[in-house]
Amino acid sequence: MDMQSDFDRLLFFEHARKTAEAAYAKDPLDADNLTRWGGALLELSQFQTVPDSKKMILDAISKLEEALMVSPNRHDTLWCLGNAHTSHAFLTPDQDEAKEYFNKATLYFQQAVDEEPSNELYQKSLEVAAKAPELHMEIHKHGLGQQTMGASTGPSSTSSGAKTSKKKKSSDLKYDIFGWVILAVGIVAWVGFAKSHMPPPPPTPPR
Repeated sequence: MDMQSDFDRLLFFEHARKTAEAAYAKDPLDADNLTRWGGALLELSQFQTVPDSKKMILDAISKLEEALMVSPNRHDTLWCLGNAHTSHAFLTPDQDEAKEYFNKATLYFQQAVDEEPSNELYQKSLEVAAKAPELHMEIHKHGLGQQTMGASTGPSSTSSGAKTSKKKKSSDLKYDIFGWVILAVGIVAWVGFAKSHMPPPPPTPPR
């Protein structure tokens, strides 16, 4: 059932991407369309290998930045950019490099909150973004980075001696990771909102 759900999401966001691409050819200055395009690419990046995912996220960032050039204060575009930079940071093992992306993400989340202070999702994103660098460090320190990003890895080779003392910390870490996953799912909710502004797939012509 989960696989079917993932497949449905993949189809939906691929359709959204193609629709946005076609709309861009007609009107390259449509900030709403560029934001939808960036959001769709961000979702599709979750189904890729790490290198391809990074490329797709950078493509999403490019589209979203283009949208901001047209409409600098769009809160949904700012929020999506925050998510894009966060996703890119978690895919970057180097701590200093990842921190730069986290800083950018925090900046965009803060701008989104400034534009729409009553939006709880934006507020939550900003709160979680503050914990993101620490979470990134824990993930990569424990060798969970590749697992978290969907790559298959063997059992952890960390020494088992300190396992009991780390148990609580490990469960806290899992909680934080799930918290971040829940936040990322917010993108789905946002694109659901975008869906209502998107033309439906063309009906099959009667024969």
